[in-house]
Amino acid sequence: MSDHHHQASAGQPKRISADRGALTSTLFNLWPYIWPSERRDLKMRVVWAMLLLLVAKLATIAVPFTFKWATDALAGQNSAPPSATAWLMLGLAVPAAMTIAYGGMRILMAVLTQMRDGVFAKVAMHAVRRLAFRTFEHMHQLSLRFHLERKTGGLTRVLERGRNGIEVIVRMVILQLAPTIIELALIVAVLLWQFDWRYVAVIVVTVVLYMWFTYIATEWRINIRRTMNESDTDANTKAIDSLLNYETVKYFSAEEREAARYDKSMARYEKASVKAYTSLAVLNAGQAVIFTFGLGAAMVMCVSGIQAGTNTVGDFVMINAMMIQLYQPLNFMGMVYREIKQAVTDIEIMFNILGRPPEIVDKPGAPPLKVTDGTIRFENVVFSYEPERRILKGLSFDVPAGKTVAIVGPSGAGKSTISRLLYRFYDVTAGRILIDGQDISGVTQKSLRLNIGMVPQDTVLFNDTIRYNIRYGRWDASDTEVEEAARLAQIDGFIRLSPKGYETEVGERGLKLSGGEKQRVAIARTILKGPPILLLDEATSALDSHTEREIQDALERVSRNRTTLVIAHRLSTIVGADEIIVLDQGVIVERGSHQQLLAHSGLYASMWNRQREAEEAREKLALAGEEPVAPNRNPPLVEDEITAAAGRSLTAPADAAE
Repeated sequence: MSDHHHQASAGQPKRISADRGALTSTLFNLWPYIWPSERRDLKMRVVWAMLLLLVAKLATIAVPFTFKWATDALAGQNSAPPSATAWLMLGLAVPAAMTIAYGGMRILMAVLTQMRDGVFAKVAMHAVRRLAFRTFEHMHQLSLRFHLERKTGGLTRVLERGRNGIEVIVRMVILQLAPTIIELALIVAVLLWQFDWRYVAVIVVTVVLYMWFTYIATEWRINIRRTMNESDTDANTKAIDSLLNYETVKYFSAEEREAARYDKSMARYEKASVKAYTSLAVLNAGQAVIFTFGLGAAMVMCVSGIQAGTNTVGDFVMINAMMIQLYQPLNFMGMVYREIKQAVTDIEIMFNILGRPPEIVDKPGAPPLKVTDGTIRFENVVFSYEPERRILKGLSFDVPAGKTVAIVGPSGAGKSTISRLLYRFYDVTAGRILIDGQDISGVTQKSLRLNIGMVPQDTVLFNDTIRYNIRYGRWDASDTEVEEAARLAQIDGFIRLSPKGYETEVGERGLKLSGGEKQRVAIARTILKGPPILLLDEATSALDSHTEREIQDALERVSRNRTTLVIAHRLSTIVGADEIIVLDQGVIVERGSHQQLLAHSGLYASMWNRQREAEEAREKLALAGEEPVAPNRNPPLVEDEITAAAGRSLTAPADAAE
């Protein structure tokens, strides 16, 4: 477990939720990240930030007083404090002294405020980092089912907006909300001391009306903001989906259709955004009107006091400065409430993801898997993605240690489901899967997956270098080991022909490489991992016939003395398997070696004959000059042959059960 994981785990609440309007709950759950129990240095920063905040607000309150004293001195009404005589000893007149004091207080206020922000910045960003890390980590802990149901573009936007929302909340609470409350309290106290209760009453009414209006308008704007976010997510998801399928778009000349589809999403975003900006203008205008009425009422009362001789001109200036100064925290209060409410909306989905328990979890005290021989056993395994549709129906078979077993079958038969269950992406509905007599549901997921090497049919690479992608198989491998794995996978020569060699960037999802090159990188990655159990999902399907034989030889060398389970889509790659299992509709219909299945003259034999006939027909066409030989063309898929041999059509979608 990494240090980051320790940091992300310590002091976390058991569950984070952010129901609509649950601002208090959100702030409560964020507190362990603002005040981390394991980081004394960060807690001291919070303390220092609070002290700087208090002193800065005292300096802020002193500003209107110096303004008043300077004004009264100019008007011939000496209201300066006795300490002003110290300035007179320096040869300065009272107006000049008070003006200098006014400027000094404003400078002190600004410096202390910036110091507070600087001291607290590390606390705020550390909280953002911890929560972002925890969310990212939790997304990887959630099941394959969750990720198949969600769109990657939408998840990245959830993480991005949630991270920004956390930053807004953490910074607003400490750097805006707390200072505003303190400043409001100090201003009320000063007005009550310097003037009378009527001024306090005006301020209280103004603040109450201001906050009431802000609350009503903000609640109205929340739904507009949510609609805007949903439109933004939809547009972003469509853009990513279209760009990832760039070649498919070109195949079907669908650029205009894709652009229209994206523009339709952006039109919804435009409409929601216009509403958001319009509602913001209404909110700001209403706040300004309410405050102006309060300011006018207080100044009218002060004018009456001056005429009655109870107030000075300096008091008039002071009440104006005090009210203008009050407007800033009031405006911040409205902004803080808006921003926090909007941030809670932005991180609502993120918190829901954090609150979603992983479907596959290790049992308490689960031991690591100990592989001695590598024997795999499926015992009466039943599995359903959905209760009403059973994929595997009491499947039982063994893969003996060091042997190779191949599984063939049509789309929807459950072939790839077997690999997902072996990797424990899902738990079986009934029955059990054993490795060397150990139920895989009772061992740690990490140890299980460390002992299995996977070469998938559709290889997706990280947008990084070839070396990075191969080393992903075993991160502590040396450069020499990485290059040896590439040589065994028959890709070392191609890499060295590239100008950047192993530092060649493969592009997003490996799109800069051909299908065969990507497949060989995946094979090299698994060779480097060197697991006792191999799982090959038609590992050579993207290769031409010449390279296929080379890779097949390499895989045979790698799989020697290793337990190997092959999910096969064509028969040419599994002729030498120790046992072939023919799967159809979740049950085993035939099993045996290649020769035994041919001798049985059943479904497998029929499929084999159809494949041979198709290959012979292609060769005859090539000899007649009607069709050139395409060395990289794949033979007919096994599922097509089985379907034809069985004389039926498949109704199950391939990706549902595969």
